[in-house]
Amino acid sequence: MSATIKRNGVRGRLLSKEPLAAHTSWRVGGPADRYFEPADREDLLAFIASLPAREPITWLGLGSNLLVRDGGVRGTVICLHGALDGLASAGDHEIYAEAGVHCARLAKYAQARRRAGLGFMAGIPGTVGGALAMNAGAWGGETWPQVLAVEAVYRDGRSEWLSPGDFQTAYRHVKTPSGVLGFLGARFRVGADPSGEHERVTREWLARRKATQPVGKPTAGSTFRNPPGDHAARLIESCGLKGERIGGAEISTLHANFIVTEAGAIAADVEALIQRVRDVVREKAGVDLQPEVRIVGVAA
Repeated sequence: MSATIKRNGVRGRLLSKEPLAAHTSWRVGGPADRYFEPADREDLLAFIASLPAREPITWLGLGSNLLVRDGGVRGTVICLHGALDGLASAGDHEIYAEAGVHCARLAKYAQARRRAGLGFMAGIPGTVGGALAMNAGAWGGETWPQVLAVEAVYRDGRSEWLSPGDFQTAYRHVKTPSGVLGFLGARFRVGADPSGEHERVTREWLARRKATQPVGKPTAGSTFRNPPGDHAARLIESCGLKGERIGGAEISTLHANFIVTEAGAIAADVEALIQRVRDVVREKAGVDLQPEVRIVGVAA
């Protein structure tokens, strides 16, 4: 059970032993030592500056693409969703989004203004901060090719605008410059979509996603990265793993690259099923699938 921590100067919500199952899309996971939801940007920066230099920090958005082990997370978890949620247009070719903005909301914001280039964001079940951290993508689009600049935050509470050239990015991978703790937001490149064609294609993608993925069930999105020249879902299905279960975790019968959980599931079930998939696919197909989800925390 969580308890409120009193800390001078903090305006946001600061809790101890907050169960993270309530904040992750798999609905599993143990407690955070400390859990913080800032009131706003200034509150976040002041809070970061107040932390000990060696305090472990874990960023949280919607809790998708994340598996928290049953023993919980040491240090401080900072949740940005609901706090850093600003969106703004800057002329015809740029949109600014803060790190806590839901990616689907950013896509809808762009579509409403007849701007192309961010439709793929509608297929990412997370926040802008998470998309920046892992170069998230969907339907052939990726986050960083659309980035004009990012606002980074440092341990001392400073923030600074950096260019994409300051980062090394690849498929589902981002290497940050030394000292960068996380992201506050980004400026995204967009183009004109006067005919609404981009919006029409995005609607088609969303309809296809609804028909082929377990939307509405507890999942973390795609569990594994696609290996070069192939698809993780095809490999998993070809190895006869659709519907495979361990405890309360199951490989979706609708889409083999999704693991769904049911009431009573624990993080250990999900992690064991991830390892089971990797072992079987490696043995039968000769491919070492790499998890797309981040696994954090300690075992119970």
